[in-house]
Amino acid sequence: MGYARPELLVEPDWLIDHLDDPGVRIIDCAVLEAYRRAHIPRAVHLPVHYYLKESGPPGADHGTFVMPPREFEALMGRLGVSNDTLVVPYDDNNALLAARMWWVLNYYGHTKVRVLNGGWHRWLTEGRPITFHAARPAPATFVARPNPDLIADAEYLKAHIGDPSCQILDARTDEEWNGTNDRGNRRVGRVPGAKHLEWLNFVEKRDLRRFLPAEEIDRILTEAGFSRERATITYCQGGIRAAHAAFAMTLVGYDNIRVYDGSMRDWANRDDTPLTLE
Repeated sequence: MGYARPELLVEPDWLIDHLDDPGVRIIDCAVLEAYRRAHIPRAVHLPVHYYLKESGPPGADHGTFVMPPREFEALMGRLGVSNDTLVVPYDDNNALLAARMWWVLNYYGHTKVRVLNGGWHRWLTEGRPITFHAARPAPATFVARPNPDLIADAEYLKAHIGDPSCQILDARTDEEWNGTNDRGNRRVGRVPGAKHLEWLNFVEKRDLRRFLPAEEIDRILTEAGFSRERATITYCQGGIRAAHAAFAMTLVGYDNIRVYDGSMRDWANRDDTPLTLE
């Protein structure tokens, strides 16, 4: 479909041919109840909160920032993922969680990741094989090697507000953008200078839920004011939709993209970060 980085995606036909490949690990990123009903044969379930965040304080469903490296190493080991494994994540929500998995793996130095294009919706719509039997892979050893060039924190974002060489993408909904949905944050608004482009714009609306062709993603990004010539910082509420936007941009050839992992859950609950509704 004309992508600059087609290797970031895998199509169902390819996956069918590699279901029994010991060097491939399929990861179902949906909730456990969905996995138990049905999933792709040999897929393992992500047995933690699917946002891949730190544990957070007692009672919290997930933390503000990405899962720490030692915890992530242990998780990958339990899933049977080594540094040599080709990981194929998928989900039932427009690749939102699969793209987050792609970003976290890349952040920890593992670039052998290919998101299933269309995910569960396409797999089911096309009548591919399914099972309810859980996969139990043999443990593996995974070593995390963080790549600081892929992540932004609040200080980094503050330093690049107004920087003409940097563009900021807000991947949230219209309501979050205009301040009518505060998502439980102490303050509302958006980062000054940010441009708004909700993450769902990158995916087909019909049942196959594939990523749009490259020319359509390019058009959407250009019309929203984005350029390949500038570095990019993406954010949302918790870094999940921001990772999806980063994936779509990378797919069509954008480089130098950082995800603000804390996003508004961090930014809008601090007292030293600017917000605007203008």
